[in-house]
Amino acid sequence: MFQYQKSNDVLNTVNRGNAAESGLCTLCRADCKGKCETWMSTMKGRKMLYPRDFGTVTAGSSNINHVGVSYNNLRIQGYNYGANGLASGLSNSADDCIFPNVNVETTFGKNVKTKSRIPIMTGALGSTFIAAKYWESFAVGAALVGFPIVVGENVVGVDKAAVIENGKIVKAPELDRRIESYMKYYDGYGSIIIQMNVEDARNGVAEYVINKYGDDVIIELKWGQGAKDIGGEIQVTSLDYALFLKERGYIVDPDPTKADVQESFKSGAIKAFARHSRLGYTNLNSADEVRADFMETIDYLRSLGYKRITLKTGSYGMEALAMAIKFATEAKLDLLTIDGSGGGTGMSPWNMMESWGVPSIFLHSKAYEYGQILKEQGYDVVDMAFAGGLAREDHIFKALALGAPFTKLVCMGRALMIPAFLGANIESVIHPERRERLNGNWDALPKHIVDEFGTSPEEIFAGYFEVKEKVGAEAMKDIPYGAIGVWTLADKLTAGLQQLMAGARKFSIDQLSRDDLFAANRETEKETGISFLTEVGDDIAKEILRR
Repeated sequence: MFQYQKSNDVLNTVNRGNAAESGLCTLCRADCKGKCETWMSTMKGRKMLYPRDFGTVTAGSSNINHVGVSYNNLRIQGYNYGANGLASGLSNSADDCIFPNVNVETTFGKNVKTKSRIPIMTGALGSTFIAAKYWESFAVGAALVGFPIVVGENVVGVDKAAVIENGKIVKAPELDRRIESYMKYYDGYGSIIIQMNVEDARNGVAEYVINKYGDDVIIELKWGQGAKDIGGEIQVTSLDYALFLKERGYIVDPDPTKADVQESFKSGAIKAFARHSRLGYTNLNSADEVRADFMETIDYLRSLGYKRITLKTGSYGMEALAMAIKFATEAKLDLLTIDGSGGGTGMSPWNMMESWGVPSIFLHSKAYEYGQILKEQGYDVVDMAFAGGLAREDHIFKALALGAPFTKLVCMGRALMIPAFLGANIESVIHPERRERLNGNWDALPKHIVDEFGTSPEEIFAGYFEVKEKVGAEAMKDIPYGAIGVWTLADKLTAGLQQLMAGARKFSIDQLSRDDLFAANRETEKETGISFLTEVGDDIAKEILRR
């Protein structure tokens, strides 16, 4: 079985566990003391783009063997002349065609355009406790940088303080906290997206949100995700909480109302319960029936006042993918997020994650193909975001180019959570009085952080003073270190993407195309439709030689 490299001597990074294609460990821990590339980038920022120990080393690529079909087996084109997409006022001189002048802002949407300073968004951060614990860092960081963040499913349903009367929400303090912590720093870039599954629809999440927050939020329907082919799960270790969730209408496994299960829990044989969500569309039997139900739902959401509606779908087969693209296009949705297998999770069945669904690159390649079919028929194809095991700046470039011109964003789940974990751990050591509130996991800073960075946030985070300049010295005391980490990681991703785009002579996101990629092996060529590397431009090359 092929395994990804666990360590990189050039960047001085190492994975604590098994490495995934994203470069993250397959199991990412909130208490981790390092040090994968994303973890280190949270502190060092754009310095992580370059080899370590400058002046005493040289470095050479190890990425020469391209086996199988994956994003890592797409390579990025470079060109030796030209410049495309320069901003107004810039010339094609060498002084203006520099990578800091690459504009990585993007927009998505139909009637209402949503702006994002960089072409990324978070995955759905829902009812898992890890999402709740570190939400402030996620939300404040995303708002400061200016990219969309998604509140995942079931946040209201698992909230003990939420009040549901006659089946509808009348009070939702956890959902309110999540929205308001983002909106406090929102400056017109990015957005907060509220995801809705079967239980959320029953509980009246859409009605509650629009009545309280109006146009400030986007509502998202959820068909699925890349990590699993059933509804979302969390795990609880309290019998009382398991009974509460059962009473709220959830599937709880094992069933906490059974006497034998309760006895097993009290004896210690059962130590936890899994809460599951329901499958959608179980009462429908054809694509036409799904379309009718879907369009009725969209009409209802618009009647409530929603001007921006999105859809998230998972790594189902080709029929479901075509349905998602066609129906989202017909309904004039603002974004379709397509999450391939390899996606992340808070608690999905492991062997399900390993064996179900269509891996990201295959699904994303087909999404482009199906989008083209609709475009050729005259449709204004829905804007797309690609998700599923994407974490680095090269992944952003490749996903945007693979799906161009339809892809506007790259959805990152676990990668954008790491800064929150790391920031909370650092802050709880420096300010132990905040430890309980921050859910910090460390008693002391790891020696390698102290030795390489220092002991204060000003020393540790390369982005500290940029954040301070944005919010002001007085407000800085309220900014979580995790949010500073999000900013620092985003700066590294931005600079890396700008460099890759400048090398491809593309100075704005809308200039990226599939021609900016080539396939490193024949399998990848066949499955993606991206030409093999020695055949890209080969006809032009021979014409030059024969002139």
